[in-house]
Amino acid sequence: MKKYKVAIVGATGAVGREMLRCVIQYNFPFESIKLLASARSAGKTIEQDGLSFVVEELTENSFEGVEVAFWSAGGSISEKFVPYAVKAGCVNIDNTSHFRMDPNVPLVVPECNSEDLKWHKGIIANPNCSTIQMVSALKRLDEEFDIERIIVSTYQAVSGAGVAGMRELNSQTKAIIDNEPVVADTLPCASDKKHYQIAYNCIPQIDKFDLDNAFSKEEMKMVNETKKIYHKDIKVNATCVRVPVLRGHSESVYIETKKPIDIEKAFDLLSHSTGVELVDDIANQIYPMAIDHIGSEKVYVGRVRKDLDNDHALSMWVVADQLMKGAAYNSVDIGLKMIEMGLL
Repeated sequence: MKKYKVAIVGATGAVGREMLRCVIQYNFPFESIKLLASARSAGKTIEQDGLSFVVEELTENSFEGVEVAFWSAGGSISEKFVPYAVKAGCVNIDNTSHFRMDPNVPLVVPECNSEDLKWHKGIIANPNCSTIQMVSALKRLDEEFDIERIIVSTYQAVSGAGVAGMRELNSQTKAIIDNEPVVADTLPCASDKKHYQIAYNCIPQIDKFDLDNAFSKEEMKMVNETKKIYHKDIKVNATCVRVPVLRGHSESVYIETKKPIDIEKAFDLLSHSTGVELVDDIANQIYPMAIDHIGSEKVYVGRVRKDLDNDHALSMWVVADQLMKGAAYNSVDIGLKMIEMGLL
């Protein structure tokens, strides 16, 4: 099997570290791995699975000889540097939001729309973390029952806001326990006007609001990305909430379908969906919880039930590690699928 010269951009961040782990542990066939980050991080040593890597500064010339690059350094970095990588002949799998809605860039979850990889022009976008776990869970149900509408409420971990979000939850919790003042300067959105306590609280805002439609940017990502991935004008209504959980996103998902739902068939489809594990035994209080699936590449589904009043409706609970399936693993899985399809 051919081995590839790989680069990971944003290698010192939480997702970048998981990308490195996924490349190695999920057997992406690499000849070499170049870790790229800011000048501030250059020279740092990162170890993974007995291998040691020295971080290099990301520059316009970093991609000479690189065949595949995984990106998670922020949209502005991808906007500036991905064109240089494309020009150097590198295939780029980008985890930022910058290219997602570009009509010339495929937006891919391998178990949902791998055929879109065939028309890439050097860039493949990785969807938003909350979108990935939802569309993965629903794909087989859509094929069978033809989903027309999705109503989703998300319960998103603070690590979705990076290390600063995790640090803020930990420091606020400690401050409350120690009866000290609580400081909030990151959540719900570091660049927004106000910041709120996340410890012992839920915040119904992730990213800034669009004042014209009253939805947040995170919510609109789920709306627009689902349409692009499924290649249909599916109706999506999302409410995205930040919760005091360190890692792992959960979602309450309600769907309405064109065809009536056979609940036994739905369970069978979910039991045989690629990348999805059904965890549903309510008689024994068994259902997915974020704390149980940290570090996993799968999407976990439970609490599956048909609507009491509508034969064309179903509800479920969906859980995934957003740093893994929602980011790093899906990116690496795209690369593995491209190899399988003969596209690398």
